[in-house]
Amino acid sequence: MAKLKLGAVADDKPVKISLELPATVHRDLIVYAEVLGRETGQPVGEPARLIVPMIERFMATDRAFAKTRRTRQP
Repeated sequence: MAKLKLGAVADDKPVKISLELPATVHRDLIVYAEVLGRETGQPVGEPARLIVPMIERFMATDRAFAKTRRTRQP
């Protein structure tokens, strides 16, 4: 079983973090929000709001991570 470097999280309360994005990633995030807004008919007010769903989707579709989560011991 793979060992993750993170330990247990104390609680499930939302945590506010601050991060810096490379300019190219930020521009792509803005474009992504625009495209998503056109496709769904619902404009995305703040492109940064897409970061959490993107990370969730990434982890949900990462096969190696999913396998590790299934086989980990409680």
